[in-house]
Amino acid sequence: MSTNDEAIEYIKATAKDNEVKFIRLWFTDILGNLKGFAITYEELENTMNRGMGFDGSSIEGYARVDERDLYVLPDPNTFTILPWRPKPNGVARMFCDIITPNEKPFEGDSRNVLRSNLKKASDMGFTFYVAPELEHFYFKSSESTQLIDSGGYFDQLTSEAGTELRRETILTLEALGIPVESSHHEAAPSQHEIDLRYTDAFTMADTVMTYKSVVKEIASTHGFYASFMPKPIFGENGNGMHTHMSLFSGDENAFLNTKDPNQLSDIGKHFCAGLLKHAREITLVTNQWVNSYKRLVPSYEAPTYISWAEVNRSDLIRIPSYKEDRPNSRRIEYRAPDPACNPYLAFSVILAAGLEGIKNEYTLPESPQVSVNLMTKEQRRESGIETLPTNLWEAIQITETSDLVRETLGETAFKIFIENKKIEWESYSAQISDFEIQKYLPSL
Repeated sequence: MSTNDEAIEYIKATAKDNEVKFIRLWFTDILGNLKGFAITYEELENTMNRGMGFDGSSIEGYARVDERDLYVLPDPNTFTILPWRPKPNGVARMFCDIITPNEKPFEGDSRNVLRSNLKKASDMGFTFYVAPELEHFYFKSSESTQLIDSGGYFDQLTSEAGTELRRETILTLEALGIPVESSHHEAAPSQHEIDLRYTDAFTMADTVMTYKSVVKEIASTHGFYASFMPKPIFGENGNGMHTHMSLFSGDENAFLNTKDPNQLSDIGKHFCAGLLKHAREITLVTNQWVNSYKRLVPSYEAPTYISWAEVNRSDLIRIPSYKEDRPNSRRIEYRAPDPACNPYLAFSVILAAGLEGIKNEYTLPESPQVSVNLMTKEQRRESGIETLPTNLWEAIQITETSDLVRETLGETAFKIFIENKKIEWESYSAQISDFEIQKYLPSL
């Protein structure tokens, strides 16, 4: 019996023992929206062997034009029973790869993009580990930004509603086999964070998609709405996805050098330098929405300047403190991404930028001795400190000419992604905002 046959038999037995009737086949569109459809238990074996056909234009976001025949091929490693669905006739889910009718990987599949880039890292002798911190808001409904609590950073004396939602979410994640490190109230009112334990980037990308679905599901069952929108409330911190990362060579942390003042190896420094050099190019992918750039403004703990530091939280890259008894903890934190990104593509471009720094041995510039927010424009210019794109259109123009991003995503995914972003910008630009009405209507 082949390994695949053994996996199929195991999954069939597990599903039968747990009275699973439906299996949801999950995949993402190019923008990172969760898509999928369900099959019955009776179709499971056939689907795992041959795939299940669907209209592939559904993964093209807003840029879909014509229907195309593609197939989902379930990944047996991702079979999980959804604990919030009733039994009997329970529900499980499996993440899927997208393949063409001739059984080749579809180049527009985000999961395939990440797998290809992780292969490049593997060819260089590295495994890429990540631990994202996804922030979200709880609102009373999806119709407004009415808060459910007025708490602040790490507050304990807040509404029980948010605490209970986090508690139930963590229990659900653990029932799905997703380990959680900690959770807390974030800086803005009604803003919360649940931190996932680090793992390889491929597993984590699937986990991020599951995590966001669980957060929303639990909120909905209690009559609330959870949002990962980057900046839903003016005057408050937005939602970030600070991403901690490291490269391992076998069992060794390739970022660690205990003899360096920062305990950061040359590989780690080159990786950081690659991120800094290519940050403007990859921001469209890590921060892909019009609203993303409302978060990337000064004074709200979100980075705007391309710099690094050990402790300052306004820099793009932070080097967290290192504990001597935890060598695997030597990592870097990239603070630009927001949780509304496509994690498969975001992890891909972050990794590609870092590997480019390693391959070309980029030099890590000196860290500013003062907060970049306190420096004058002239001081930042003299120090060579650039800014991240300030809006979606600027980001599109930069990324569209990026050989790095084009190569990282592949021609098909790159073209679909850029086209989606142009459609979004054109739609946004045609809107008339409340700001314009309030400012101009009374006087013009």
